[in-house]
Amino acid sequence: MTDYDFETLAVRAGTQRSQFKEHSEGLFLTSSFVFDSAAHAAERFSGAEEGMVYSRYTNPTVAMLQERLAALEDAQCCIATASGMSAILACVLGLLRSGEHIVAAQTLFGATVQLFNNWLPRLGIEVTFVSGTDPAQWRAAMRPNTRLLFVETPSNPLTEIYDIAALAELAHAHGAQLAVDNCFCTPALQRPLALGADLVVHSATKYLDGQGRVLGGAVLGKRALIEEPITAFLRNAGPTLSPFNAWVILKGLETLKLRMQAHCAGALQLAQWLERHPRVKRTFYPGLPSHPQHALAQRQQSAGGGIVSFVVDAGRESAWRVVDSCRLISITANLGDAKSTITHPASTTHGRLPPAARAAAGIEDGLLRVAVGLESVRDLEADLARGLG
Repeated sequence: MTDYDFETLAVRAGTQRSQFKEHSEGLFLTSSFVFDSAAHAAERFSGAEEGMVYSRYTNPTVAMLQERLAALEDAQCCIATASGMSAILACVLGLLRSGEHIVAAQTLFGATVQLFNNWLPRLGIEVTFVSGTDPAQWRAAMRPNTRLLFVETPSNPLTEIYDIAALAELAHAHGAQLAVDNCFCTPALQRPLALGADLVVHSATKYLDGQGRVLGGAVLGKRALIEEPITAFLRNAGPTLSPFNAWVILKGLETLKLRMQAHCAGALQLAQWLERHPRVKRTFYPGLPSHPQHALAQRQQSAGGGIVSFVVDAGRESAWRVVDSCRLISITANLGDAKSTITHPASTTHGRLPPAARAAAGIEDGLLRVAVGLESVRDLEADLARGLG
């Protein structure tokens, strides 16, 4: 379906009908598949014949999701996983070996930092964190054994924007790959592979589902990077996406473009209001001209996204007062939901990081993150105004 537009691909790509000719995608709740003969089973298990073998790594519903998401990212191949974090783990362990090295932006999701800091070193994989917006730090961190550069752009929670094309050029000059976590933008707003990235990672739990219902993840890229090393990890380690969750995310993709447009419009309006508020010290939103990487965001993204972060005066006490005063906005760390959410990163998503690491990443005590949903922005403003005083 390469000749179709994004909106059509989001609704139609990857659909396969069974003999019953169902209109909605079929939900295949089965652990295994039946073969015609012993020889047929042997061909499937050996890979001589393509087809379903076992739902740990092959399932029709999951396959439809993988094909649709690959079409939206314009990727050769996609592998779906049980969550966003399992997608990152599959990406890293599928491609790297003990003794190899990763360079990563220091403003990553807290669980990603924990994975890189606490678990990968046990396997002999070392990670160096750098300021994502400082090209000199990236260049200085490269080593002969560097195999992967890893970024989120926009970053969580400060919405820093990193130059994907420049990082891809640096990675390739050193024989490494660039992986981009595209959770905040989705392919509706940003296409990292088209900018030179080698791999795209998603937490499908967020905007791809869009209503906070299920967990899911995905890794996309060239067939040579995905099909054997990362698929082999999934087949043997088992961080499998359930068919039901895949079906729910497929339904979410149908409205992805419409929802992202609404999230972006609401986030920009709320960010403009926060920037004018006397109790707000700083507002972080890529769609604001005041954002440090606003010009890069305009080149790299089609809109600013749905995440707004801001710093209130008087630190954690004031930040917690804003959170506790909310009657409409949900107090939860999830994002990408139709319902707006608010969280205090320093004590939740990044609360397990050492204070020095939080400070280096810009996670101060007065920082709040709002994932703007689909409600009236006027109602969201009134909800935040109560705690801002």
